[in-house]
Amino acid sequence: MALLRHKASMLEEPLFQARNRGASERKYVRSLARGLEVLRAFQHGETVLGNHQIVLRTGLSKATVSRFTHTLSAFGYLQYLPELKKYQLTSAILALGYTALSGLTLGDTARPQMQRLADLAGGSVALGSRDRLSMIYIQHCRSNSTVTLRMDVGTRVPIARTAIGQAFLMALPDTERDFLLSRIRASAPRQWPEIARAIKQAEIDYRARGFCVSFGDWQKDVWAIGAPIATADRRTMLAVNCCVPAFRTSKAAFTEKFGPKLVSLAAELSR
Repeated sequence: MALLRHKASMLEEPLFQARNRGASERKYVRSLARGLEVLRAFQHGETVLGNHQIVLRTGLSKATVSRFTHTLSAFGYLQYLPELKKYQLTSAILALGYTALSGLTLGDTARPQMQRLADLAGGSVALGSRDRLSMIYIQHCRSNSTVTLRMDVGTRVPIARTAIGQAFLMALPDTERDFLLSRIRASAPRQWPEIARAIKQAEIDYRARGFCVSFGDWQKDVWAIGAPIATADRRTMLAVNCCVPAFRTSKAAFTEKFGPKLVSLAAELSR
């Protein structure tokens, strides 16, 4: 089982790393990569994990995980909690995260427009960036509605099963999209037929309307639309979504009213 988990982890490595590994193996610092994998084991909303949980999530050996958690604690990135026999993320990690987000000026630039759309829709609007086989929210706005969607900056959602992820896929060059889809297929072979059908429908929707849709595919009773954002040189690829509770509106009304508005927002941010 540990070997299988390790393989699954490797399948999700960044595209640049997977493609350039052979050419730059001498520059590849394996110990650093493993240390970062330990930190990545902490998922959104989690601040405390034990070595056993980290072993299961990374596929690394118990001894390796023990060495890295001890070292990360010594450098102040983790704090050991004796009463729980677990490790907790420290503010040093948060500082790194906020430093990275502060460099993404588009998030701050986009926030006013995103908030207006969220208020108009009575839901939420998120800006996302790809990380392996997921999209991570780097900016998020929600309406003041009494019913809101419980997500925020740092939320991680799957690329293949969400409107924001599918929109990101649609804007990729063919070779990049095919490569990423091959990774998704390898990571979820049993679910692949269903995923493939969803991707095909997303392609049809994107070509016809410029955005992708998700009606409860990821979160039950949530309607979502997504559109890609790309800089002129296509060096920066992001995506934006708009989500509302399903009871608030019909599928047709939601897509007809807010689909064009989301596409317009994505186009403005691309510029």
